[in-house]
Amino acid sequence: QVQLVESGGGLVQAGGSLRLSCLVSPRTFTSYPVGWFRQAPGKEREFVAAQLLTATRYTESLKGRFTISRDNVKNTVYLQMNSLKPEDTATYYCAANARRLLTTVQGSYDYWGQGTQVTVSS
Repeated sequence: QVQLVESGGGLVQAGGSLRLSCLVSPRTFTSYPVGWFRQAPGKEREFVAAQLLTATRYTESLKGRFTISRDNVKNTVYLQMNSLKPEDTATYYCAANARRLLTTVQGSYDYWGQGTQVTVSS
């Protein structure tokens, strides 16, 4: 079974940084497209970033503040978040696409983690 486990969330002051981690198993899925999504209470889940090998995609409004990367040795995908704002407060999820499609559409992702909470104080 494919499993994704997020970590690294927490409470951070506005302007601060966090690095989220997504541990992917089995190991071969680390080479599959992995995306980050987020959902705030009462709002729709939205795309944040995704990566397939060296190709990346970002929500335009987040590009420059958020960076997706991966460490294939550790089987981990990261989301580096800088200059955090209160509106970034949400539950962040990582997801894997078994069809090897680099896409922003959440319905195209087959496997999801349980999420990690990020709270940004003003």
